[in-house]
Amino acid sequence: MRIDLNADLAEGFGRWELGDDDALLTVVTSANVACGFHAGDPTVIRGACRQAAAGRVAVGAQVGYRDLAGFGRRFIDVPPGELADDVLYQIGALDGLARASGTRVRYVKPHGALYNAIVHHEEQAGAVVAAVRAWDPGTPVLGLPGSRWLALAEAAGLPVYREAFADRAYTPFGTLVPRRERGAVLHDPEEIAERCVRLARGEPITAIDGTPLVVHADSLCVHGDTPGAVVVALAVRERLEAEGLTLRAFTGEEG
Repeated sequence: MRIDLNADLAEGFGRWELGDDDALLTVVTSANVACGFHAGDPTVIRGACRQAAAGRVAVGAQVGYRDLAGFGRRFIDVPPGELADDVLYQIGALDGLARASGTRVRYVKPHGALYNAIVHHEEQAGAVVAAVRAWDPGTPVLGLPGSRWLALAEAAGLPVYREAFADRAYTPFGTLVPRRERGAVLHDPEEIAERCVRLARGEPITAIDGTPLVVHADSLCVHGDTPGAVVVALAVRERLEAEGLTLRAFTGEEG
């Protein structure tokens, strides 16, 4: 069995530093790199791409709403055509910096409020799909199992991969518990590592209300901005490998 381990990176901006990209890039196999709309400036983004290329970590475009002040965690009712252009711009900007760093964009994963909106929002999900197809119709995409985003992407011929979250609580319906709710973010490294083994094996985990829930995943995400993210990522990787799972980028590519 094999599984991918991804993290959100390049989320600093100017003098504002967030997360430990260098440390996480020694642990994960895929890097969701911010593209400048929710976080990241050109220097931070290029630095993450250089480190990813050196460590043979697959680079993905983590596209989001134009929302630096809200870190991309606020829903914005963007017209579909404008949203498609915004997403296409972000992928292209990241790919330019990635290629100058010895790698390229291997996949696309939406961020924050956009990620959650396109679980159900048909028009915005379609806009993101249109942007990815306009960029390159062979580009893999990553998202929540059962989302409209992945359904529309698959219908459009894009390679589709499913994601589960190592450090986030789930509702009984397989969606993420909103961050504003108590217990939405998990912090215990050993508890998270145990849950990741179950996710990787397709075994049930416990939803926020205590009911069993099966979440099928090709990739597991550790949030880079969560306190103790490096400790959590290390615990997850070590536990997965101890259980005999191979860690490899879900795209099958490196660097």
